[in-house]
Amino acid sequence: MPGITPTDLAPRLSRRAVLARATTLAAARALAPATFVGCSMGLPTKAPKVLVGLLHSQTGTTGGGGRSLRDVELHAFEQINKAGGILGRQVEILAPNAGSRPDRRIKLARRILDEGAVAIFGCWTSASRKSVLPVMEEAKRLLLYAVQYEGNESSPSCVYGGMVPNQQILPALDWLESPAGGARRRILLVGSDYVFPRTAHYVTRKYLAGRDLKVVGEFYRPLGDQDFSLVARMLEELEADCVLNTVNGDSNEGLFKALAEAGVDPDKTPVISTSIAEDELRSLPPEQVKGHYAVSCYFQSLATPANREWVAGFQEEFGHDRVTDDPMEPAWCLVHLWKQAVEKAGSFETEAVRQAFRAGLEFAGPGGTVRLDPKTQHTTKYCRIGRIRPDRQFTIEWESPEPIQPDPYPAFAFPGWKCDWTAEGITRGAEVSLDGDL
Repeated sequence: MPGITPTDLAPRLSRRAVLARATTLAAARALAPATFVGCSMGLPTKAPKVLVGLLHSQTGTTGGGGRSLRDVELHAFEQINKAGGILGRQVEILAPNAGSRPDRRIKLARRILDEGAVAIFGCWTSASRKSVLPVMEEAKRLLLYAVQYEGNESSPSCVYGGMVPNQQILPALDWLESPAGGARRRILLVGSDYVFPRTAHYVTRKYLAGRDLKVVGEFYRPLGDQDFSLVARMLEELEADCVLNTVNGDSNEGLFKALAEAGVDPDKTPVISTSIAEDELRSLPPEQVKGHYAVSCYFQSLATPANREWVAGFQEEFGHDRVTDDPMEPAWCLVHLWKQAVEKAGSFETEAVRQAFRAGLEFAGPGGTVRLDPKTQHTTKYCRIGRIRPDRQFTIEWESPEPIQPDPYPAFAFPGWKCDWTAEGITRGAEVSLDGDL
C-alpha cells in the first residue's frame, strides 16, 4: 500500500489565492480536495504564524461531512486571522484528505505534527478518533473532536465538542416513550458495525432495562454498505414501532431506500437518527426521509438572530446551496474555545492550554452558549429533536430547556468509573470492556 507523499500534505496555500485562480468555489473544490488549504488571508507573508492541522476525510464514505467540517473550521480561522490572529500570530492551516482510510489518517496525523502543528481539529467516526488519539498522546498535542460519539472515553489529549449519550440518545428515548413522541413501546436498533453504534446500543439497552420501551432487536451493516433489505422485515416480524438509527455516512442512503421501498410509514414507525443532519439530507431523496426524525444539538432552522447571522455568513462565503448542521456548529465552537484557552494561557504549549481549559471556558455559539466541563473536557449541549421536512430542513419538535451537562460514563452503564481531574490532568483508566454485551 502506498505511503504518504509530499503531495498528500499539500503546500500551505492561501485559500483566497486558490479562489483567485478559479471562477467559483465549486471550481476551487475541483482543483483537488487534498490541496484545498487555507492560511494567511492575503496578509503579509512575513507576519508570525502558528500551524494548525485539520484532519478530515474529503472523499469516501464520510467525505461529505468531513468536507463541511473542514470548510467551517477554515471559515472560523479566517475570521480570527482578519481580527488579528491569536497572540499576535496568523493561523496557518494544513488540511490533507484522510480519504476515509484508517491507515492514511494515522500517517497524516504524524506528518501534520512533524510539520509543527500545535493542535489538530479532526476525525469523524469514533474509530478514526481512537486511531489518532495515541499519536496525539505520544506527541503531547491536542485533538479537538466535534462529532457526537458514544462516551466511555476521556483523554487529556482530546477536547470533545460533540454530544455523548446522556445529551443525545437518552433524551431521545425519553421523548419516544412520552405522549409527545407517540408513547412508543418497541424499538429496533439499527447501526453501522463499529464502536459508536455498538456502544450506543449497549447504553440504550442498559438505560431501558425495566422500562416500558423495550429493545426488540439489533441490526448492523459495515460502514459504507448499502444493503438494509432485512430491516423492514425485522420491523414487521418483531412488531417494532420505532427505530433508533446509528448508521453513519452514506450507508444511510441504503437504509432509507429500503424502508421507503417497503412502505414504512414514519407516522406509524418513525426512525430517529443520531448521525443524519442537513448535510446528509442533501443526498437523500426527500420522499424517502420526510416525516422521520433526527436528534442533534443544532439545526439550521433554529430561529435565533445569532444563528441566522452565522448561517448567512457561511453561505456568503461558500455558496447559498450550502447548509449548516451538527457537527459543523460544535466544530465552530471548538475553534473559538481553543482560541480562548490559548489566549488565557498566553501560550500555544499544550499543557498551558489544557490548564486554561480547566477554568470552564464558555462560548456563545450559533446553537446557544456552550461551556467546557473541566472535569471531562466535554462540552455542555442543548438537545433538540427535529422532523425532516420536504425541503431537506428540520422542524424542531422538542428541545431541552437548558444545556445538558456531559456524562461520558453514566453510572447505570459504566458502574464504578470516575472521570475527574488530578494534579496531572484527566484521570484515565482502562475503558469499560463491552465484549460480553455486544
